Order: sequence, then C-alpha cells, then structure tokens
Amino acid sequence: MGILNSISTPADLKALNDEDLDALAKEIRTFLVDKVAATGGHLGPNLGVVELTIGLHRVFDSPQDPIIFDTSHQSYVHKILTGRAKDFDSLRQKDGLSGYTCRAESEHDWTESSHASAALSYADGLSKAKQLDGDTTHSVVAVVGDGALTGGMCWEALNNIAAAKDRKVVDVVNDNGRSYSPTIGGFAENLAGLRMQPFYDRFMEKGKTSLKSMGWVGERTFEALHAFKEGVKSTVIPTEMFPELGMKYVGPVDGHNQKAVDNALKYAHDYDGPIIVHMVTEKGRGYAPAEQDLDELMHSTGVIDPLTGAPKSASKPGWTSVFSDELVKIGAQNENVVAITAAMAGPTGLSKFEANFPNRFFDVGIAEQHAVTSAAGLALGGKHPVVAIYSTFLNRAFDQLLMDVGMLNQPVTLVLDRSGVTGSDGASHNGVWDMALTSIVPGVQVAAPRDEDSLRELLNEAISIDDGPTVVRFPKGELPTPIVAIDTLEDGVDVLAYEDATEDDAPSVLIVAVGERATVALEVASRIKQHGVNVTVVDPRWIVPIPQSLVALSDDHDLVITIEDGVIHGGVGSLLSDALNASEVDTPRRQIAVPPKYLDHASRNEVLADYGLDADGIETTVVGWLDSLFGE
Repeated sequence: MGILNSISTPADLKALNDEDLDALAKEIRTFLVDKVAATGGHLGPNLGVVELTIGLHRVFDSPQDPIIFDTSHQSYVHKILTGRAKDFDSLRQKDGLSGYTCRAESEHDWTESSHASAALSYADGLSKAKQLDGDTTHSVVAVVGDGALTGGMCWEALNNIAAAKDRKVVDVVNDNGRSYSPTIGGFAENLAGLRMQPFYDRFMEKGKTSLKSMGWVGERTFEALHAFKEGVKSTVIPTEMFPELGMKYVGPVDGHNQKAVDNALKYAHDYDGPIIVHMVTEKGRGYAPAEQDLDELMHSTGVIDPLTGAPKSASKPGWTSVFSDELVKIGAQNENVVAITAAMAGPTGLSKFEANFPNRFFDVGIAEQHAVTSAAGLALGGKHPVVAIYSTFLNRAFDQLLMDVGMLNQPVTLVLDRSGVTGSDGASHNGVWDMALTSIVPGVQVAAPRDEDSLRELLNEAISIDDGPTVVRFPKGELPTPIVAIDTLEDGVDVLAYEDATEDDAPSVLIVAVGERATVALEVASRIKQHGVNVTVVDPRWIVPIPQSLVALSDDHDLVITIEDGVIHGGVGSLLSDALNASEVDTPRRQIAVPPKYLDHASRNEVLADYGLDADGIETTVVGWLDSLFGE
C-alpha cells in the first residue's frame, strides 16, 4: 500500500493530487477490511467515511482545529490518518487500540464516550472556550450521523450554536441513511456547488435588497424566487429544517466524491460563523459483503473471512435471542404488550416482535429519554410497554425512569441487554451502572436471570406486574449451562447449592449470586469448601427490593458474600447490607463487585480476571477473608 504507507500525519495529505487521493481511499478500504476482519469491529460505518475523513484532515488542521466524532465508532480512518495504522492488529484487544476515539492514544482524539448525540454539545463548549481565549482562527468540527440527530441533545446544542454568529463551528452531518439516496444526483450536486461559491451569499443578499427596492413588484418577485428555492430544497434536501435554525447550510454533498467533499469543507473552513455541511455517504461502501448486508451493512462484525464476509465461527444462541423468542410468545398471549426500541431493533432482539406485531412496535430513534417517557404514556393508555435497550444507554434515561415512570407507578418493563462487563467495546459501553441506578427508583423491581430458563420466567413475571416499573437485566454473549435450583424459598429465592465441610463446627458462608454470576459462584463454593467451611449458594432472582428470606439466611450464617457484575457502590451488596442493618443483623458481609473505575477495553473474561472477578480471583479474595475472620 504505497500511498497509505507514506501517510503518518494529516499534513501528509495536503500535497496529494486527485489520482493519489483516489488510490489512497481504495488502499484505506482494503486496509480496513483486512484488519477489522481479524479483530472484529465497526466495519460498515468506517467504510462509509473514508473520503469524508480524508477531506477533514486535508482542510482542517487537527488538533488545533478539533475534530469530534459523535459516538466515534466511525473513527478508524481518523486513527489511520493520524499515525496509528501500525497499531490496527491490536484493535479492540487488551492493551491495544481502542475501537473509539481515546485521549490517551493521540492528541487528535478529543473525546472518548461512545454515547450518541453528544458531539455538538462538545463542539459548542469548545468553541466558547476558544472565543474566550481570543482564538478566532480555528474551527471546531463535529461529525454527526443522521441517526444521532434523532437525539434531542443535538437540537439543544444546535439552538445554542446557531445563536452564536461569530463562532466557527462546523457541523458535518454524515447522512448514510439509505432513504436519502435520491439526494445524490446531478441537480442536487449543482445546487450544492452553487451554494458553495464564494459569491453566493453576497449575490443572494444583494439580489434581495435590489428586488425589494423595486416596490411591490420586486417584493413579489423575491417571494416567488424564495418559494422556488425552498421548494427545491424540500425536494432534494431531506434536512431542510437546518436553515430554519438560522445557520448556513451546505449540501447535500456526495460524500464519496473527494473533490466535492474537499470543496464543501473548504467553504465551511472559510465561513465566519456556524455552518452545517450535509454529506451523503454509503455505509459499507466498497466492500461487497457489507453492501449486500441489507439489514445492518456490517455495522459491527466479529472475526470474519475478509473475502466472503462470513463469520469465522458460528455464533451460539445468546441471551438476546431467548428474550426475543419469549417476548413474541408473550405478545401473542397479551395484546396489550407493546415494544419500543431506540433505533436498535435487531441488536436488542425486537425485530421478531416487529415482524409479528408491526402495529405494536415503535422505533423512536436514538432517543432513550423519549423512549422511556413515551412508554409511560403508553402505560397510561392501558398498555404494557417493553423498552429494550443496552444497559449503558439507560444512563441517558434515568430522569425519565425516576420521574415519568416511577413517580406515576406505571407498568413499564425495561429489558437491559449488555448488562455488566461487556469488554471490547470499552469503558462507556460497559453496563455496570444499571443496578445502582435503577435501585434508587421507589417501587421499582429488578430481576437478574442466571440462565435461559430463568430469563423466560422472569420476563413473564415482570410483564405480569401492573403497579410499577420492572427491570430485567442480562449480559452480552452466550448462554451459560442451565442451573437447576435444589430448593425455592417462599419469596422466590432459589437455593442452588449446599456445600458441607467435614468439620462439625465449620463456619457457614452464604454466597448471594446475582444473575449469571451464579455459575462462577457455584465454582467458588466448591473450591472454598476445601478450606473447612459450609457454603450455601442462593440466587435471589429478584434483586430489588431485597427479598426478606436473604435477611433470615444471613442471620443464620457466619459470613455473607455477594457476587455481582455491577459497580460496588449502590449495588446488590450495598442494598443487602442496608437491609441487614435495618433488621439489626450483625453478620459480617463482604462484596465482590466491579470497582468504581472506567474499565479499559479487553475481552469480558480478561476484564473480569484483571479485577479479580473470575473464579480464581474470587477464590483468592474469599480465602483471605476466611483466614482473617475464622483463622487461628
């Protein structure tokens, strides 16, 4: 890859001619396919922004001109052009290159969170800071996808950006929605070309003044011309609402025509004020398997064959598929059950429900806040909404859960996929905060299934509750081996094991296993029995509120240990400790949980091992406690 090998900094791009740029784009796409096929990652989005990212770094001077990628899963090309191509063999691997922008990696990376719709707010704040420092030269660039614009935070930011006519904020809308493809055409390109000419703004303003000086004839002529222009925009520009904000708008621009991209961005660079540049791109561009993946366009992929795009290994049934099948069964039995997604029907398992009950399925776009409050409205109307989102994205909708659902005691069921440690997607994608957050809501009931059977059971139980919100959480990945309870207590707590030591006076340990942590809890129980203790392992199933039987069991044991995959502060261990204190139960208690840190990207198993949350680490920790409490 001759040209790509010569690019080590964005400055190297500026001297390339048209032929070189075309060759570079092809080399980058080949590079992306080869590298992402070996590691997995967000292939489709990055294939779609090759020319756009080249243009950004040719026109703007990063990092002096900050370039902020919303969600940043489409930042692979940016990483390549800023000197990190050599690191791509380690993409999303432990101690390797992050799948998102990462401030520790490069001065060219300004943000890290992979939650959508935040880039424009960052840009607004950064541009204000530059203005306060007297910097009127450099721009702040935000690259926002058309999907992210369904999030209200974008429009809150645009409202502020539009009001600041003297701040150089460039909002690049990366529009890869296939419904917008008609905007890629000769007439649209000509319109965009005209609007980007330096004389255009002066001509329009002068023409307006001249026509209006001619009295009512000129006034009517101007109104007719303005109406024609707006009609054209409504025909060829799906985002005609942008000019209504009072911001300069350029587009639509063919995002795969390097010259057109560069010209549009140069215009934006020289414009003195906030401006929106509308780029139309194709997700998965240049890679046939991605282009033929009509559902996802290879948005995210595991390890694949780079020639065919086929997975290297067949995926086994996972938590999401079980939820998907069971919800369809429930929907067939209860016509009041409806489903809501925030633009992720496939990944969260709602596609089957949509196919079976299209009139009872609602996609609200990337708008978790709206999703939850809309669910409250559906519940007020007599329906039972099931809102399926990734655990990490619930963070965005906590206020709505607390005030709009919880306070009204509405029967809304939140199904949180990707709970706990998710691993390779990095810090912001870990779902470790949901138990601490949801437990704050008065009246909420939270369930954590340990396997396929308990997921089906708990989902049905959650949807049967009609006097307040419920939450069902489960992790990413394959299903564990089913665990059959040896006993079930009156309030639904499952007893999974009794491990008896040989000594008659052996101390007794109660292990409270949360959700899928039951598997590792059983292994640890079997191991620590060898250290001369009796061990009881229980699965509460419903973890909020704390079942009363756990209080009684704790009182009957010499040590209580909770094992969970959420943050230690405010988690199940904390809730149980509060319940024991309230009942004046003085049994020593200990917590095995995620520390209060943002976890570096690595596989789920690697992260668990790093923090002593695998079987070996937990055994070591527990044996230390046993020696401290009961050792001679």
